[in-house]
Amino acid sequence: MRLRFLLLGLVGLLAVLGMVGGSSAATPVAAGWGDAIQVPATTVLNHGDAQTSSISCSAAGSCSAGGSYRDASGHYQAFVMRETQGVWRNALEVPGTAALNNGGDADVNSVSCHRPNECAAGGSYYDGAGFYQVFVVSQKNGNWGKAIEVPGTATLNTGEADVNSVSCGAAGSCTAAGYYRDGFGNFQAFVVNEKHGVWRNAREVPGTENLNKRGDAAVTSVSCGAPGVCAAGGYYLDGFGNYQAFVVDETAGAWGQAVKVPRTSTLNKGGDAEVNSVSCGAAGECAAGGSYLDGSGHSQAFVVSETDSVWGQAVEVPGTSTLNKGGDAAAKSVSCNAAGDCAAGGFYRNRSGHHEAFVVRGTNGSWGKALEVPGSGALNKGGDAKVGSVRCGRDGNCQAGGSYRDGSGHYQAFVVSETGDLWLKAHEVPGTATLNKGGHAAVNSISCGAAGDCAAGGFYTNGGRQAFVVSSAPVAPPAPCVVPRVVGKTLGAAKKALAAANCGVGRVKKVYAKAKIGRVVKQSPKSGTQLNNGDKVALTLSKGKRKRK
Repeated sequence: MRLRFLLLGLVGLLAVLGMVGGSSAATPVAAGWGDAIQVPATTVLNHGDAQTSSISCSAAGSCSAGGSYRDASGHYQAFVMRETQGVWRNALEVPGTAALNNGGDADVNSVSCHRPNECAAGGSYYDGAGFYQVFVVSQKNGNWGKAIEVPGTATLNTGEADVNSVSCGAAGSCTAAGYYRDGFGNFQAFVVNEKHGVWRNAREVPGTENLNKRGDAAVTSVSCGAPGVCAAGGYYLDGFGNYQAFVVDETAGAWGQAVKVPRTSTLNKGGDAEVNSVSCGAAGECAAGGSYLDGSGHSQAFVVSETDSVWGQAVEVPGTSTLNKGGDAAAKSVSCNAAGDCAAGGFYRNRSGHHEAFVVRGTNGSWGKALEVPGSGALNKGGDAKVGSVRCGRDGNCQAGGSYRDGSGHYQAFVVSETGDLWLKAHEVPGTATLNKGGHAAVNSISCGAAGDCAAGGFYTNGGRQAFVVSSAPVAPPAPCVVPRVVGKTLGAAKKALAAANCGVGRVKKVYAKAKIGRVVKQSPKSGTQLNNGDKVALTLSKGKRKRK
């Protein structure tokens, strides 16, 4: 199994988002984040190593989450919890895993809810024979049922398997996917469907038997746009020993053939590509993101869109060719709120060797330019920020969360909100400054049940690793700075005009010019540009005509 994929499962997805244009006809709202709290009941359950791995919200104040903790015997157990009416209830060990997890290493990797109190979750456990097995568990009417070994994997799996992703197209109609090790010691990708509340038999992803010649494949992400209409993506090891990225679609409950992501044959000259995330805004209208290794041995980020159930050509994330001078980039998370309206986030390494977070918007199936997360430059003094979880709501606005390394070398968790086509500045998750005494925190997952009504979860360290959750409620965002025209004004008049437009004054310099002394002859950015509240505008003043000698 790929080492980096195993590490991904251990620490969860890290990172954050930033500013980028989008489209939304809804009234702008932002997420007003409350204080993060330790996951209720983990003070009793956890003995030094817990995290919230996944959150899914289906309505305002109605979410479910899952993760893992280490018990008093040093064994890892899987937990689930739910939020009702905006209040997080006590976490509990996943029902049924006490009987399954005799080897003491279980976790929940993914949770999905289609409507309040109707969810599904999946993960893995270590059985009494020393083998890793996969489980799924369903929630009905707010009550979690008993976890079961994924049907069919007893035949498929010879001792190392995991559920990486779960998605529900409707209540009682979900899909889970991941990988297993077959009888020849090869890793294969699988999918399993729930129909009418009953989990069917897992099966190898159709088509991967021909693609995965060297025996290392997995589904990393699955998303369902409607019941029985899903898309999934992952990676496989081809006959030449190169990792390739694949996508596969389900239509009317039947899985088609997996295919190499179109155009990655051209992009992936270095032979190391994978899909990290898939999201469907509607049936047959999806997007995926991941990474590939170019001919120079540099890792690059890619996105690819599906329209009318046909996957288009993968492209290097626009703008990252300029940002990624250090040659290490990836798209880690993708979210679509409607057909063709998506956002993706990831990381890149700049020319100084620092990892920075980026976000990019897709509208009508066309991807815009990636931008560094606004505000992350001030936060990320230690040079290691990554986007890991992005979630776009039905109103078209998105949220994200993740981590950065501060000037003291500590990792901190942060969140960022998009509203009215503008990403606001990223900020440390409220409350984690008090919680995170050990200096290592991150948001692993974020989800929104309504406009501005979201939840996020992850971990912090304080005498060991602890799990946290944090919730938000809709708030009116600060009015943006819409840059006015100040050319021709005096400095005093320009300052007043900028302040009235919610803008600040940036660098002021003087040049020889024909204009009267003290008048503004140039401004940057130009008038009409929309910025975050308080962002600064640089001014150039005239110091009169140059005198002739």
